[in-house]
Amino acid sequence: MDFGVLQQYGPLLLRGFATTVFCWLVGTLLGMALGLLIALAQRYGGRPLRWILQAYIEVIRGTPFLVQLFVLYYGGPLIGLRLDAVPAGLLGLTIYGSPYFAEIFRSGFTAVPVGQIEAARAIGMAEPVVIRRILLPLGLVSALPALVNFSIILTKETVILSIITVPELMYQVSRMSTETFRYLEANLVLALFFWGLVEAISRLGRRLERRITKHLVERV
Repeated sequence: MDFGVLQQYGPLLLRGFATTVFCWLVGTLLGMALGLLIALAQRYGGRPLRWILQAYIEVIRGTPFLVQLFVLYYGGPLIGLRLDAVPAGLLGLTIYGSPYFAEIFRSGFTAVPVGQIEAARAIGMAEPVVIRRILLPLGLVSALPALVNFSIILTKETVILSIITVPELMYQVSRMSTETFRYLEANLVLALFFWGLVEAISRLGRRLERRITKHLVERV
């Protein structure tokens, strides 16, 4: 193994990794926010809205992310949507992740005891207050492991962004291996970077779960 080539391409790989983290973080947060809105709209919206949202969920979950990204980036100009590579990648991750997050939130809301919601309504709580103080906190505790797990899955989906020339880690690793023909070193770096990112997310998720659970116990 030639570690000298890693030193030569180190700054390029670090910039690529920073872009990967940025795209993953923004795409995950936006996808999570959109997924939460979809889950709430499905719970409180009318039947036509629920049908539309369910169709959106099924279409996005039933098609590969690569196809969605191609349609968005290369097909978008046909309808006047012209995006640079990074904004297109962020929008693509947001759209791709939102149905999965919506289903995770929906499952978390279902796990909230109905009695607690009815008790809150019985003492005169308005529905927005019930959502903020009962549904969201308790639903989040149930949904958090699945949220963390899918967030980890999204880290690996960021490699697809290289197809539309987003300069993330996979793009830089491909450039390095093409220029140097050092495929082993390039892919080893790719694996190590993603392993470190996944490990950090897992640890953060476990810590957040402990803090939320402790906070709810103290409130009770």
